[in-house]
Amino acid sequence: MMLTPTHHFRDLERKPEYLQPEKCVPPPAPGPAGAMWFIRDGCGIICAIVTWFLVLYAEFVVLLVMLIPSRDYVYSVINGIVFNALAFLALASHCRAMLTDPAVPKGNATKEFIESLQLKPGQVVYKCPKCCSIKPDRAHHCSVCKRCIRKMDHHCPWVNNCVGENNQKYFVLFTMYIALISLHALIMVGFHFLHCFEEDWAKCSSFSPPTTVILLILLCFEALLFLIFTSVMFGTQVHSICTDETGIEQLKKEERRWAKKTKWMNMKAVFGHPFSLGWASPFATPDHGKADPYQYVV
Repeated sequence: MMLTPTHHFRDLERKPEYLQPEKCVPPPAPGPAGAMWFIRDGCGIICAIVTWFLVLYAEFVVLLVMLIPSRDYVYSVINGIVFNALAFLALASHCRAMLTDPAVPKGNATKEFIESLQLKPGQVVYKCPKCCSIKPDRAHHCSVCKRCIRKMDHHCPWVNNCVGENNQKYFVLFTMYIALISLHALIMVGFHFLHCFEEDWAKCSSFSPPTTVILLILLCFEALLFLIFTSVMFGTQVHSICTDETGIEQLKKEERRWAKKTKWMNMKAVFGHPFSLGWASPFATPDHGKADPYQYVV
């Protein structure tokens, strides 16, 4: 079998003894109830904290500078409900993307597991020499997470996690909701400036006019920056899902070895089947199906 450059760093064998399973530590015992996935990466933790801080800053300005001081109660209530709902969904999506385990089981390159695959002549499996895992097709090793990730798209410091098969839905929702609250904030800032130019600035906010202007300009800059960034990320992710090609596969220009499906089928594979309101909910977990032992075999 000819090996492509993508196989360069993977151990490729047909028999358990050649994979040297004795060098792999046994898979870790299941953690205690309630144990969660969390990457201890300094840069990622800082980025995640900054993300929450920026959303909470937007909440502060929207509520205390623009909506609560407004004398139009209907305007304030409607926009307050919409903005807070979108912000809540954005932060919930961020948590699910950050705390969902996207990795292949660590240390499963044992003799028992390899034998359980019942390899036929000509079939091969891949072992990652770094985390001692038998890798399913389209998995890649992340140097930050130090694990092999199923259908790894990229490692995102803003969610302090890899984006892969198990959490791509939550990452897409995170980018979508951040883009929506950014757009909503920009529109409200625009209306607030127009209103304050017509009225007395001292009556526009409970803060002094200079403080109000500074807070609004900072929010405007933040919202515009994140609207552009998250809109591009959202579009990139949706395109990746529709074409069923991850960011790493596009970057490496890997040859397609998997069946081609329609765009709608690819969307359902990520967001769940059938189509429902659960697609927009970070609390609805899509059913990716049970692990197929033959996904490890090529």
